[in-house]
Amino acid sequence: MKKLLIPLALLALLVIAAMGTRGLGMWGDRSAEKFELYGNVDIRTVDLGFRVGGRITAIPVEEGASVPKGETLARLEATPLRTSLDATQAKADAARAELEKLRNGNRPQDIAQAEAALAERRATLAEARVDYERQTRLLNSRTISQSTFDVSEAQFRAAEAQVTAAEEAVSLMREGARPEDIAAAAATYAAAIAQRDRARTDYDDAVLVAPAAGTILTRAQEPGAIVPAGGTVLTLAIDRPVRVRAYVAEPDLGRVSPGMSVEINTDSRAEAYHGTIGFISATAEFTPKTVQTETMRTDLVYRLRITVEDPDDMLRQGQPVTVRLAANAP
Repeated sequence: MKKLLIPLALLALLVIAAMGTRGLGMWGDRSAEKFELYGNVDIRTVDLGFRVGGRITAIPVEEGASVPKGETLARLEATPLRTSLDATQAKADAARAELEKLRNGNRPQDIAQAEAALAERRATLAEARVDYERQTRLLNSRTISQSTFDVSEAQFRAAEAQVTAAEEAVSLMREGARPEDIAAAAATYAAAIAQRDRARTDYDDAVLVAPAAGTILTRAQEPGAIVPAGGTVLTLAIDRPVRVRAYVAEPDLGRVSPGMSVEINTDSRAEAYHGTIGFISATAEFTPKTVQTETMRTDLVYRLRITVEDPDDMLRQGQPVTVRLAANAP
């Protein structure tokens, strides 16, 4: 009986030891001497494309090329975009000229010309008045017919109307444009400027540049292809800063904090990299939100983002790493 109890006791000890090591694997090593987490170098890629559609004329980079920020990666045929820009610029210039004309008012020469026309109309009216008064006397003396008098009266009334119109024209010339007309012209000019700026942006976007330093992962198009707006032309892997994504189990959350220094080890280099914990996720991953029992809470894990302070070309995106933290680390 005693011989049977000894193996059972050893088995119970092994079970307890196994339960004590729960959470190892990808979540971490909770030994007394060290604290290890496991993760990967974060993969950060961006699909690059043109904001406007068109025909690709050049892609001077190949897959695997390292490119600095701002380097030209591809070009679109610019002729249609340049034509649109020139047309909108011409409209903007015309709208500006009209607005300046209204704001500056009429030239002295224009006012003088209107005043000369008014003087001419007044002279015509004076002659028509003299004839009208003479025809009135003749009609009263029954010397002329009613129809002859009517013609003279019509000419007199027309001359009066022409003088009134000429006086109003001179007044408008002297006062200049109405505020409403100036406001409408200003709005037209602003709309023309907006169209011009949009056309200029489209023209500038015919050149695709690297938004950050990185490596070309894929080349999805070739010169001559017609691409729609937003279509992927290249995929860029962002090299800097290098970040590691690791996970910590819920019981170990108290052992890590933002700003904490860590060592990062890989299988390809003997020396460790140095990094700093910059972010700890506020929510758990890989576990449904409805699971809240005490037995399952220890399975909740939280994502860490660690910035590598001294990366080199041997540290590649997606590479598995081991993050080590001293047991007495603050």
